[in-house]
Amino acid sequence: MQYMASIRQPNPVFSTRLIYQTTMSNFKVFSGSKSQSVAKGIADVLGIKLGDVKLQRFADGEFEVCYEESVRGVHVYIVQSTVPNSDNLMELLLMIDAAKRASAKSVTAVIPYFGWARQDRKDKPRVSIAAKLVADLLSAAGVDSIITMDLHADQIQGFFNVPVNHLYASTIFVPYIQKLNLEDLVIASPDVGGAKRSNSYAKYLNAPLVLCHKHRENPNEVAEMKVIGDVKGKNVILIDDMIDTGGTICKAANLMKENGAKSVRVFASHAVMSVSKEGVSAAQKIMDSAIDELVLTDSRPFDASTCPKATILNVAPLFGDTINRILNNQSISSHYLFK
Repeated sequence: MQYMASIRQPNPVFSTRLIYQTTMSNFKVFSGSKSQSVAKGIADVLGIKLGDVKLQRFADGEFEVCYEESVRGVHVYIVQSTVPNSDNLMELLLMIDAAKRASAKSVTAVIPYFGWARQDRKDKPRVSIAAKLVADLLSAAGVDSIITMDLHADQIQGFFNVPVNHLYASTIFVPYIQKLNLEDLVIASPDVGGAKRSNSYAKYLNAPLVLCHKHRENPNEVAEMKVIGDVKGKNVILIDDMIDTGGTICKAANLMKENGAKSVRVFASHAVMSVSKEGVSAAQKIMDSAIDELVLTDSRPFDASTCPKATILNVAPLFGDTINRILNNQSISSHYLFK
């Protein structure tokens, strides 16, 4: 009986060491190849070193990912925006799969920019719903949760069967807008689809809301646009979730100035900044437009030197603090100024 009692007694030295090791190494942050800057910033916020992962490419373009350190029993956070081309999405899927097969305790995909999100419904016959497909692929790879920011449509969260922590760039943008201390402020949306987002800004900042009504004949091509509301003598802030070719936002800004706006600033969460079919870059369109300032986040890579009007705000503190709160089972609702 004495022997049985003795082996049931915990070893205090061993227990203390286990608790210490668990506390210090229960999570790691790794980065895909297209989100190194944001991932490094997140690691700095959390006071850790970015994890070591190796990407090896074969001659035919196929590639593999390999973690160069143990992730067994660890909460793994993989930072990767799914920017085109599809290699970045595939890289994220392989990193999730590799972490699960290496016995990670949990795997969270940190996706500052969630690509393929514009295809979120069947708006015409015989088309795919890419956002749902990507959600299914991430789930099939074994992801346990998602952290992302400003999805193109809020309902995409419902495509997942795992928790989605959906952050909003308003947490970053609003303090910047308030520091501008603009008089006669007006919040505007470049299209009706973004009216809900812009209206949230208008309510929070106690400013009027103006809408642009546009008609498209083809994707990325605006045939006609009208301003609904008064912008004469006003400082206008246009709110959007992304800028792709820049055609819509530039046309809206030019129209605002034509209608007497004093200044026009654009705030967009994601800098897609593509080149149009005519070969003109979004950066060049913005430089040639009536936009006075373009404010973006670094949710996806963008060379700000190509567009001197651009101001880039860092998302790493937002994501880093969110990860810290999740690890400590704390609420993240304080990050939601509004949706």
